[in-house]
Formats: sequence, C-alpha cells, structure tokens
Amino acid sequence: MRLVTFNIRHGLGRGGAVDHEALAEAVRALSPDVLAIQEVDRFQPRSRFTDQARICAEAMGAVDHRHVPAVAGWMSVPGLRWRARGREGYPAYGIALASRFPVAAWRTWRLPMASRWVGPVQLGVDEPRAAVAADVRLPSGGITVCATHLSSRLGNASKQLPWLRDALREVPRPLVLMGDLNLRDAAAATLTGWRPLATAPTFPVGRPRFQLDHILVDDAAHAADAGGAVCVGVSGQAHALDTGVSDHRALVADVAFTVPGG
Repeated sequence: MRLVTFNIRHGLGRGGAVDHEALAEAVRALSPDVLAIQEVDRFQPRSRFTDQARICAEAMGAVDHRHVPAVAGWMSVPGLRWRARGREGYPAYGIALASRFPVAAWRTWRLPMASRWVGPVQLGVDEPRAAVAADVRLPSGGITVCATHLSSRLGNASKQLPWLRDALREVPRPLVLMGDLNLRDAAAATLTGWRPLATAPTFPVGRPRFQLDHILVDDAAHAADAGGAVCVGVSGQAHALDTGVSDHRALVADVAFTVPGG
C-alpha cells in the first residue's frame, strides 16, 4: 500500500493562487492508499468556499475520510479572527485523513498549546493543533494511521510529539504516524523511538534542505496478539515529490506487511 503525507498549503499553486484542479491532479498522480493532508481549508473565502478534504478524497478514490478543524472562522478576512474548533459546516482550517480502505473507527485529539511571556507581556500565542487516527481495515489485517500537523512556533513541536506518542499508546499496532511535524530530519524519530519509513528532504519545495514531513511506524510485535499485521516494511524507494502545489513536497512510502502465519 502507498502512504502519503502532504502539506497542501490550502491548495496554493505556483502562481500564488489557489488551484483546486491542480490540487486534485496532484493527489491523483500521487495515488495514495492512505493520505494525510495538512493546512486544509473548508468553506474559506480564500479557497472559494470549497471542502478541500473532499476534493482530495474524491481525487484518490477514498472510501472514507475525515476533516478535523484545528481552528474555525475566516482565515483571510481583515478584522475577523479565527477561534479554536468549530461546528460542522462552519468555515474551518486544519488536517484531514483519507483512505481507500474501509475505516472501522476514528479518534481525534486536541494537542497542547503554548504561549510565550516576558514579564506581563505576552509575545506569542500558539495556533491550536489537532490529530486524527483511523483504524484502517486491510485485507491482511488492521493498521492504525494517525495524521497531525505540529506547531511551528515557540518550540512547541518538541513537546507536542511526546504528548501525542503517549496518547497513542493504547491504540492498536502497527501504528503509522504521518504529517508535517515541524521537526527537522531525525528529530521526530528520536523523540518517539519509532522507525522512519521515508527519509527525504521536503522543505522548501524548490530546493529542499531538510525534512519536516514524516512517516513513522511503531510496529510492536504485540500486534500479533490482536491478529493484525506484525511488521511494516518499505517495499519500494521512499521519495519526496514536487507536485506543483504548496511550499512542501509530498512524502511517499510504499509499504508491505508481514502477517502472522504468512
């Protein structure tokens, strides 16, 4: 199966305008079986009031997908401010996860935030962040896939990732974590103790110098107790692709599973 994580930057194309046709074509060309996307608009003026998670899900032929708002409200209208979360149908911005395989259950988390103070003065406030996980049903067994987008501010990503690792402790294995983690190169694997399935620079898109986008696996052997897959291995060359959309490259890993008794 093919795993892809892609920070789509609300579908912004090379010309500086949102291009949903280019976004859909990029997703079709990537041909993911499970896709994690970040910086996803829903019903925003700047992206022509579309549901970008649905655009991507339909382009890849997903049978199930979930958009999880990190913030709600207009993201690009002067004088109006976003707020955390938001009800269904409300303009929002966040992350999404889509799968060509059936999803048995969904889980979501709100990640811890941070702010910076110098005496009585607040210098910065972190943007709310979220994570979503799907129990994906494969022909060979089950796998949990989690998508997230960690903070780029205040050094908070290095605190959010261990928090999320602990929150995911009880979900079934094997577990794959995908997303823009805003941690460079080997830092994400070091903080989690999980194995990278793809190693390639992803940012900035034209001449990438470092890897911010990651696909990590925790394929602990106790997954066999639940009758699921035991081990996830890369079956092809993992790579980062310039799709013509966004300021990030999409990170792709083709993986295979070792099944108990197989």
